[in-house]
Amino acid sequence: MVPAAATMAVVSLDIRSHLRAALDADPVPEPAPGDRLAAVLALLIEEEDAVVLTERSAELRRHAGEISFPGGLAEPGDASLAATALREAQEEIGLDPALPEIVGALPSVHTFVSGILVTPFVGVVQRSPELAPRDGEVVRVLTTPIARLLEIERTVTWERPGGRRWTGWVYDVDGSTIWGATGWMLHDLLELLRVRV
Repeated sequence: MVPAAATMAVVSLDIRSHLRAALDADPVPEPAPGDRLAAVLALLIEEEDAVVLTERSAELRRHAGEISFPGGLAEPGDASLAATALREAQEEIGLDPALPEIVGALPSVHTFVSGILVTPFVGVVQRSPELAPRDGEVVRVLTTPIARLLEIERTVTWERPGGRRWTGWVYDVDGSTIWGATGWMLHDLLELLRVRV
């Protein structure tokens, strides 16, 4: 009989190997003229089979009150976009940047309202670290089961100001709605996890 700890290690290795094979190990996003580069961290917790999201403060100028992955704009001192994602996660939710294993990046997503090209990195930890809002940008940390997100995932088309329409992936979680660029990134991640064996 295989000890439980050994079984967990095999499962963890399989998840990480599966994601490493499917993700971009060295993304090189190409921003349009005038766009800025940013990175976010999609943190997966293996023991809970869950992903970490944040609720942004309602006082922010951009994307106020929205649910997002921790992250932000690249800064000159960042060694890479992955370093940007880890730095921002530390600043926003207190994540020790040494804890997650970065297994690769999902396709970059352009936020047309703010002119930012966002590269989402996927990080994996075995068990849930201590996380809490840290810098005033984030008011809540949400650890959401993958199975729940797969269950509630839906597409919508919404009318937007100026006669525009937005079509994308939407998730209603804990009284909040995940949509926009985060909805697209989350869908891309869930597509990889959906086919996991």
